[in-house]
Amino acid sequence: MRLLIAFLLPWLTFFTIGRPISGIICLILQITVLGWIPATIWAVYALSQYNTDQKIKNSSAN
Repeated sequence: MRLLIAFLLPWLTFFTIGRPISGIICLILQITVLGWIPATIWAVYALSQYNTDQKIKNSSAN
């Protein structure tokens, strides 16, 4: 679900993973038509890093 949000509304992805300042910066970037693609790439990358961090955190707890 977050991956779909990353493609459609990249700025919202940052708010769902707890990075609101990055979300605001991404929204400003996304407002420009040319910035939509870099914002999407950034959001997908950040989501990937978030998922990796969560997996590491869960494996450390066990």
